[in-house]
Amino acid sequence: MHSSIYGYLTIFHTIVAEGSIAGAARKLQMASPSISQSLKLLEQHVGLPLFNRTTRKMELTEAGYRLAESTRDALQSLAVAVETVQDLSNTPKGIVRITVPQVAYWLLIEPRLGEFSERFPDIQLEISINDGIVDILKERFDLGIRFGDKVEENMVAKKLTAPLRLGIYASKAYQAKFGLPKKIEDLQQHRLIGFRFTTSNRIFPLTLLKDGEEISVDMKMPMMANSLSVVKSAIKQGVGIGHHFEPLIASYEDKSEFSPVLEKHWKTFGTLYLYYMQHNQKAGRIRAVIDFLTEPQA
Repeated sequence: MHSSIYGYLTIFHTIVAEGSIAGAARKLQMASPSISQSLKLLEQHVGLPLFNRTTRKMELTEAGYRLAESTRDALQSLAVAVETVQDLSNTPKGIVRITVPQVAYWLLIEPRLGEFSERFPDIQLEISINDGIVDILKERFDLGIRFGDKVEENMVAKKLTAPLRLGIYASKAYQAKFGLPKKIEDLQQHRLIGFRFTTSNRIFPLTLLKDGEEISVDMKMPMMANSLSVVKSAIKQGVGIGHHFEPLIASYEDKSEFSPVLEKHWKTFGTLYLYYMQHNQKAGRIRAVIDFLTEPQA
């Protein structure tokens, strides 16, 4: 293999990830002409164009798509192998990209940001909040947190929490003004703060358990949000009844302001898992974050 192919492929994958030569140049801190020249040399080596170029965007050709898919894992494994050797004489350092849903950020990461920074001053965390299921390999994340342990081949899933209950709550002010429902049917007379998933644009349904079966409840919605912190504020200010995760409510300093509603009918939402490519854990910076997130807490 040509001695420069590894470098060319690294640049090629960065163009794919960033969507443009200019974006790859910024990411790699190289000049755009150098990026263009490397791509040209790779295309000459392959013997086919790898991108369809227009004035507005670059799209992979069939050859480009196949090259990206067939070399992604190998290239990442090589990068991790080199980094693993470098780690033998270094403290963990570098960027670690992690994608997490809102509840995982507020429950597992936000309370420990200061501790992490103190223990690992040379690691830069790049945190992406996303309530959808993210392909960490395709999106170039090192780690992810999601509900459930079903992961792709060559990935590892590590349990982070017990199953989380998703409750519904009302504020003391709302309770004083409207009272609390005594049974599921009473919810029709109350108002719900809606939650919309950003990724799917889907409204999260109010689903409760009755006699062992799930039932959906329709309620008036005076407002809707895609943020747990916004929903919390709206609950506290008496806008309506709202969804929230039980352990998050328990962690708030103002938890006494929130009254559980129809608690015996709450559902268990799921368990949070940390997931990552199996070979990624060999890199010192990633191993440090894995160990930090999975270590027992008092």
